[in-house]
Amino acid sequence: MEELLLQVLERFTERILKRQRAMYEDPTAPFIDKWRKAMNYIDEDLAAGYPKIWYELQALAWNRPEFRNRILHVQEQWEIVLNDAIGQALRAYGIDRKKFPPEAVATLVRTFNLGLLLERLNGFDKGHDSLLRMIDQLLQRLEKERRR
Repeated sequence: MEELLLQVLERFTERILKRQRAMYEDPTAPFIDKWRKAMNYIDEDLAAGYPKIWYELQALAWNRPEFRNRILHVQEQWEIVLNDAIGQALRAYGIDRKKFPPEAVATLVRTFNLGLLLERLNGFDKGHDSLLRMIDQLLQRLEKERRR
């Protein structure tokens, strides 16, 4: 059963990563639109059950080293997609990449997303809307500056 769940996670992850890559690689869409779309995917992914399986298998891997590498592989795939997307956004917005290294910002975003998912799985979403609005407002300001 555990092997079956890992295979489901790996296959589902590949489909989602394909979706994310296509979204972030679209040269015509500004990052703010990509961000908004990605945040909307959170609800879709929760409804599909992906985050629940992801967290359950992570917990399994904590105690089952034979699964750890497969879980880490999934995490590394997400890291690549997000690092690339964040790096492109920082360049597009003219943000100092020495002050805000893409890897560090991507780690912050990845951790932020994992926290949102975990809290929503626990039935808690207090403050999520205001946090997402705040980030959206920041991206709107950066987008306006970029267009100038």
